[in-house]
Amino acid sequence: MTHYFGPERTNARVGELQQLRSRTSGSSAVCEDVHVSVPPSASAVASGIARGRTSLLSRIITNLAVQDYFIAGYFLVLLFALAVGTGPGREACVRTVLGDLGFFCTGIVLTRGGILREGTMIHALVYRLCGFLPVFLSYFQLRHILPAVAPTSVDAHLVALDLRIFGVEPALAWDRFVTANTTEWFAFFYFSYFFLLTVHVIPLLLNASSRIRLAHFAFGVFIVVCFGHIGYMLVPGWGPYRALAGQFQHPLVGGFFWNLVKATVDAGGSQKDIFPSLHTALPTYFAIFSFMHRRHKPFRYTWPILAFTVTQIIIATMFLRWHYLIDIVAGLTLAITAALVSYRVVLWETARRDRLGLEPIYSIVAWPWSTNAATDSSKEFGAALREHEVADEEARDEAAQ
Repeated sequence: MTHYFGPERTNARVGELQQLRSRTSGSSAVCEDVHVSVPPSASAVASGIARGRTSLLSRIITNLAVQDYFIAGYFLVLLFALAVGTGPGREACVRTVLGDLGFFCTGIVLTRGGILREGTMIHALVYRLCGFLPVFLSYFQLRHILPAVAPTSVDAHLVALDLRIFGVEPALAWDRFVTANTTEWFAFFYFSYFFLLTVHVIPLLLNASSRIRLAHFAFGVFIVVCFGHIGYMLVPGWGPYRALAGQFQHPLVGGFFWNLVKATVDAGGSQKDIFPSLHTALPTYFAIFSFMHRRHKPFRYTWPILAFTVTQIIIATMFLRWHYLIDIVAGLTLAITAALVSYRVVLWETARRDRLGLEPIYSIVAWPWSTNAATDSSKEFGAALREHEVADEEARDEAAQ
C-alpha cells in the first residue's frame, strides 16, 4: 500500500531513509530501490492543463477552414443585428442564435481539434452536421429574428426601384395571365425548389467521391444562404402578394401544388424574406455548379434539365407574387458570385492545406456498402486545377470566335 505525505513530512521521511541506507551500506541487508510517491504540486498540474488547452486551441486554429470562419462570422452578424435591432423578442432570439453557434463550435472542437480522429466516419459526419444543420435551421428561426431586427418593410422602395430600373413590375404585368392552370404550373415548379435542395445537398454531403467538388459545393451553398439571410435583415419586405394586394385583378387559384405552396410558406416561411430571392439563388447556384462539373456524372446529364427547371422557378417567384424583379437580379448575382468565389477559394485552400500537411477541408464518408475511396488530395487538386485551366481556355477560345 502506497502512502502519500505532504511536502514537509515527505522531506523528513526521505532523510530518514537516507540515514538508514548509510548505516546498512556495509551489511548484506542493504535497502535497495526504496520508492517514495511524491504527488505533483498544484502548479505542475495547472501547467499541464494549460499546455493541454494550448495544444487543443493550436490544433483547432491550425486546422480551421475558410468556411469555418465564414459560418462563425455569420452567426456573429446575427447576434450583432439582434443587439442593435429595435423589434420585439430579441432576448429569445439571442438565446436561439447562441445555441446555434454553440452547436457549431462544439462540432469544430471535436473535429478540427482532433478529438475525433480525422478520416473516421464519425469525424466526417459530425463535421458535416455541425456546419449545415445550424445554418439551415437558422432560416426557420428568421421568422422570429427578422421582426426582432427590423420590424419595418421597404416594399415601396423595391417597387419604385423596379419601375425606375426595369420599367415594369412583373407581378402586376403578368396578372392578366393568371388562371387556375398557369397558377398550378408555376406552383409545381416553385415547390420543386425543395426537391432540388434535397437531391443536391444530401447526396453530395453523404456520398461525394471528390473532396474538391464537395468543398466547392458546400462553401458555395454557405455563401448563398448566409448572405441571403443577411440580405433579408438589411432589406426586409413582404413581397407583391401583400404590398400590392389591392392592384391585382385576378386571384391566384389552383389545385394540389398551389395549396401545398401556400401551406408550406405559411407554416415554415420567415415571411419578410424577399431580398435576395433564395428561390432564385440556390437553384441557379446548383445549375452553375452542375455546369462547372459537367465532365463528371451525374452532372453531365442533369445540368440541362436543371437549367430549364431553374428558369421556371424564377418565373414562378414573380408570377405567384412572392418576389419583385430586383429580388431576382440580386439572387442571380449572389448565385454567380458564390459559384466562382467558392471554387477559387477551395482551390487555393486545398493547395495550402496539402502543402502544410493539414487534414482536408472535407473527408469522404466511407460507408460499408460504398465504393467511394478518398482521393489523394494533391492529385485531386492537380486534376481540378487542370480542369479549371481547360475551362478557361475553352471560354477564351469561344470569346475569340
